[in-house]
Parts: sequence; structure tokens; C-alpha cells
Amino acid sequence: MIVSCGEALIDFLPVKDTGGNDSYQPKVGGSPYNVALTTGRLGIPTGFLGGISTDFFGEMLVEELKRSQVSLKYTGLSARPTTLAFVSLLHDEPQYAFFDENSAGRLHDPAAHEPIGDEVEAIHFGSISLIPEPIVSRLSAVMDANRGKRVICYDPNVRPTLIHDRDAFCANVEKFAHGADIVKISGADLEWLYPGVAAETVAAGWLAAGTGLVVVTRGGNGVTAYTPTGPVFSPVIPVTIADTVGAGDSFTGGLLARLSEKGHLTIDGVRNIDPEALKDALDFANRVAAITCSRAGANPPWRSELVGVDA
Repeated sequence: MIVSCGEALIDFLPVKDTGGNDSYQPKVGGSPYNVALTTGRLGIPTGFLGGISTDFFGEMLVEELKRSQVSLKYTGLSARPTTLAFVSLLHDEPQYAFFDENSAGRLHDPAAHEPIGDEVEAIHFGSISLIPEPIVSRLSAVMDANRGKRVICYDPNVRPTLIHDRDAFCANVEKFAHGADIVKISGADLEWLYPGVAAETVAAGWLAAGTGLVVVTRGGNGVTAYTPTGPVFSPVIPVTIADTVGAGDSFTGGLLARLSEKGHLTIDGVRNIDPEALKDALDFANRVAAITCSRAGANPPWRSELVGVDA
């Protein structure tokens, strides 16, 4: 099983109503939540670790998890409100405004629920759940408890509007990256974190400090994975883009799913993967992300939609 840890929220996406006026449409979302939907829809046993509200937004989130074959074994339900995110698509990368105070996700305590079991082969962390207290400390404890036992995947998924202490956030990124077997990060996030520093320089530093594999996504410019033995490149899949919301999460889910189904999702498997197997996993993940980009919102594909991709 792959368990994705962090926020589940409602994205309000900009649309035009029947009168042509600006409006917002609610969609289930949250970066780790999207990763869980992706791996679940791709046929990999999946769980979601996070707090979800019992309000009607929370009901939407739970319903989609169940429909996508995601286990709620590690999910905590509470009457606290659902986190809301309003999305702007006026720039190259989606921009977000978050409403997260006293939310079910932010105040979730994993220690109060089912501990991670032996069936879990990998745990994914990232995004806004690794910014505010108390959830960042609680998820850090989960990460620490499972390091060396199963694959740790991390995506900073930087959201500047929520980062009030840049130095503290950057220090956490370094700590989480150095302790991860896989770091997936966008080129835009790298530029925000390390302005003017080449991706290969950052990746080399992380690899030297303990990271197993660094995967950098660059939108239309493809994906490069950095390993101790050299880089591996995967070109983008051409597609008519509806929007890019959830594309990076779908890529991460696709990468983890492909590594799992090919038998590489172990600590040794990830850290010693050969270039051909890595290229296969990157290409598969790019196909998954391309399908997500072809439709509005974070709506990752099902395994049956990846026609022509071997099992």
C-alpha cells in the first residue's frame, strides 16, 4: 500500500456562469489527497492519512476517496471545518488563496488513529500540511518513525501565500529532502527556494546529504531525475491543456504507482534503480499528468485510460 499524508481540501476553480459572469466551482483537492486519488485510480492499494471534516465539503472528499478505491484506515474525521482554497489561473502556475484556520486537516493528530502498518511500502508527504503547526510537527513525527522502514516520498509544493517565515520553511525543506528516498519538485518551486541556482546543483547537494532520488518537473520542458550515477530525462507528453491544477500531484502518483507495479518501490529499489527502469517510470508518470492536464481541475486518470501502456 502507498499512503499519502497531508491535506484534503476544496479547490474553488474559476469558471464563467451561464450569464458569462465570473464564478467559482468547488472541486475536491489538496496535493497529498490528489496523489492518493491518482495511485488509487491506477489500481495500487492506497490509503490517505489526514484529517477530514464531517461537513458537506468533507462528505465530498470522503466520497471521492471511496470511489477512487482509497482506504480510510488512516483517516481521521472531525467536526472541524474543511480547508478551502480559491484558485487563480491567470499566471503560468496556478495561484492559491487558502482558508485553513482551525481546520480538520491542520489540527489532525495521526497519533490518535491507526498507526502505519506493515502493509505500507511507501509514504508520501508534502505541500501546505508541512507549513503550519501543529500538523507539521505531527507529520514530521510520522516521517521520522517510518524512515528506513519504507520509502519516504516528499514534494515541497511551495505555496508562498502561506509561508510567513521563509527561513524556517526553507530549513524544513532541507531537512525533509535530506531524509527522503524520493524528492519530487517543480522547477518553479526550486527557483523560489534557491533563486538563480541550477537544478542540478541543488539536486547534487541533496543527493550528497542523503536524498535517494531527485525528480524535477518543468511543465512543457519535461522531467529530469537526478541520481548518484547521472540524470535521466523524460519529455513531456503533448496534450491540449484545460488547466494544470493537480498535474504535479498526478505525476507523483503516477511515478509511485509505476515504481510499485514494477517492483521498484523499496528503499534499495529506489536508491539503486537503473536508468531504463527510471525512464519507464518517468514516462508513465508524464502520461498520467498529461491526461490530468487535458481536463479541468485535479481529475487524475484511471488505469484503463492509459491505453497502450503495459501493466
